[in-house]
Amino acid sequence: MSEQVVVRFAPSPTGYLHIGGARTAIYNWLFAKKMGGKFILRIEDTDVERSTEEAIQGIIEGLKWLGITWDEGPYFQSQFIEEHIAAAQRLLDTDHAYKCFCTKEELEEKRKKALKAKTSVLYDGACRRLSPEEVEKKEKAGLPFTIRLKVPRQEGSVRFRDVVYGSIEKRYQDLEDFVIVRSNGTPLYVLSNTVDDIRDRITHVIRGQDGLANTPKQILIYKALGAPIPTFAHMPLTLDPKRAKISKRRHGEIVAVHFYKEKGFLPWALVNFLVLLGWSTPDSKQIFSREELIEAFSLEGINRANSIFDVRRDDPKFFTDPKAISINAYYIRNMPLEELEPYVKEHLQKGGLWKEEFAKEKRNWFLRTVDMLRSRYHLLTDFVTLGRPYFSDE
Repeated sequence: MSEQVVVRFAPSPTGYLHIGGARTAIYNWLFAKKMGGKFILRIEDTDVERSTEEAIQGIIEGLKWLGITWDEGPYFQSQFIEEHIAAAQRLLDTDHAYKCFCTKEELEEKRKKALKAKTSVLYDGACRRLSPEEVEKKEKAGLPFTIRLKVPRQEGSVRFRDVVYGSIEKRYQDLEDFVIVRSNGTPLYVLSNTVDDIRDRITHVIRGQDGLANTPKQILIYKALGAPIPTFAHMPLTLDPKRAKISKRRHGEIVAVHFYKEKGFLPWALVNFLVLLGWSTPDSKQIFSREELIEAFSLEGINRANSIFDVRRDDPKFFTDPKAISINAYYIRNMPLEELEPYVKEHLQKGGLWKEEFAKEKRNWFLRTVDMLRSRYHLLTDFVTLGRPYFSDE
């Protein structure tokens, strides 16, 4: 019997759910559905200073609005810190890691000397060479220490096959003994994320390209802990028309899922659009029902090339990517009228135009009117603005 596919979406709750995170969740969800697997939601909330309850709720509500359902969770990374620390201790006990007593000042001085001499700025492994007696002496003196993973010091490489980017290789000599636990005792992301994935039995890690650099380090941790290594699939970046990476900081709310809800998008229309940012079928099909998309989806369909999200800040006609608006208009025109009805009702209620008679004695008139108008509209908010003369007594 083949192993069950288990995937996860693991956002950091430092802000609203943005389109990049939503796309990651959608790809994981689709793959789980396609493979009859399990989709786990895990909130990586260990950045205490930046994580907020408001952001956690925003992520959960955004996923629910999109129709992305999870089989387990939400789990919270902060609840498993003791597991992460125990894993670090295990790595120390099995001689896969060591305590590093080098201070920030000493490390900075080494870096400056290396730059001046034009040699490698990677950590030189000074504390790796300490004897057990020297380590004990420093500990008794109360010196703070980090914990570093021992990278093999021999000829060789970390090699893996990424589903999207193919064969990837990182030479051991290009990797320093990297820190897995800070001097204050808190584990770093590279350790916590790996330990969580081992515990949750994640079989496929589907995430953004920015996670690619961490993968060789994480594979070394998997090996050191004797855990099976998952399949990796890294998605291309989403860029704006100027080739800048889409981000909350640079682009603001226009890249937030809730922005599209407020602007009058249908949830599935946004899902359909986001899927096409970096994924395609051989026949370049553009419109998919839920069932069609699950059937068509494959990791092999993810493109290597970065996708362009055609953000148009100051365009009077298009407030966002015209393709997104076009897909939304398609669904408004073509979805079953009874499925469209509650969305129109919701927006008319927000606009102060809803009357209870539209759901009772005037329902047939209401549905005929919506059916007549929808061929002209691109957004649900158009029923409130352009459709006001039909629904208002004014």
